[in-house]
Amino acid sequence: MDRLIAQYGLALVFANVLLEQLGLPIPAIPALVVAGALSAEGEFSPLAAFGVAFVACMMGDAAWYLAGRRYGRRVMKLLCRVSLSPDSCVRQAEFRFERWGKLTLVLSKFIPGLSTIAPPLAGATRLGWPSFLLFNGAGVVIWAGAAIAAGMLFHAQINEFIVRLEGLGTLAAEAIGVLLGGYIALKWWERRRFYKTLRIARIGVDELRALIKGDKRPVVVDVRSSSARDLDPRFVPGALAMDIAEVDRRLEELPSEREIIFYCTCPNEASAAQVAKKLIGLGYTKVRPLHGGLDAWIAAGYEVEHREQDRK
Repeated sequence: MDRLIAQYGLALVFANVLLEQLGLPIPAIPALVVAGALSAEGEFSPLAAFGVAFVACMMGDAAWYLAGRRYGRRVMKLLCRVSLSPDSCVRQAEFRFERWGKLTLVLSKFIPGLSTIAPPLAGATRLGWPSFLLFNGAGVVIWAGAAIAAGMLFHAQINEFIVRLEGLGTLAAEAIGVLLGGYIALKWWERRRFYKTLRIARIGVDELRALIKGDKRPVVVDVRSSSARDLDPRFVPGALAMDIAEVDRRLEELPSEREIIFYCTCPNEASAAQVAKKLIGLGYTKVRPLHGGLDAWIAAGYEVEHREQDRK
């Protein structure tokens, strides 16, 4: 990698960082560390290496921020669907944003799966452009600066390690390719295992509406995050607003003899399915997630309630 960076210079660093921030599984930290090591040996200025990394990262993040601001949750749901890491689901990002606020943009650079989804979430929540630039920029400074500084500090050891790799010839490149392929395969397997745990009978929107209009009205529960409800204050009529963390202490509102329907706006109804399976584990037998979630209900043209954020 040091030969590539030395030969093609900062353009390779720029491309690597930009592609990673746009969502490709191409870690930029190794390139930044090697760039730092080469900077310490006079190949190019460390400030130049930091500058191209900063610009590339901000460009990628700004693109996602603007996409989130324009298209809202649709962008985040797309990222969650194509992500190799199920823990990078929109729900997880929303939880951290609710907990850390703007600091999420700073910390996200160091949390796998969150770095790409934090900028569009900031845009979707209408975080101001100046605040985005300030906090995201601070995160990029720490992230890129730390990697380049580490490369400069340990440049002798890094160069020795790379020389040994080069001594292995094509075997080293093949080993790196196997490791990268193994990493992607592991993430794919984790994704499959995650969604396999969500396999559970679902209810369609037509059947749910028939139940609501019938004699035995079901208990309908909205398990979206509070930030998701802020973004879209529409509810299935009569639905309870309940955070996932509240389910255990609000079981008295969920009588086991009635049909209980959970819905969310996650891809594959992930949050709703998780809660439904949890209640089944507690002995409930009439629990189902809503297939397609709130989006499917709205797309079907059924009535909705508009509410202010529920602070309960």
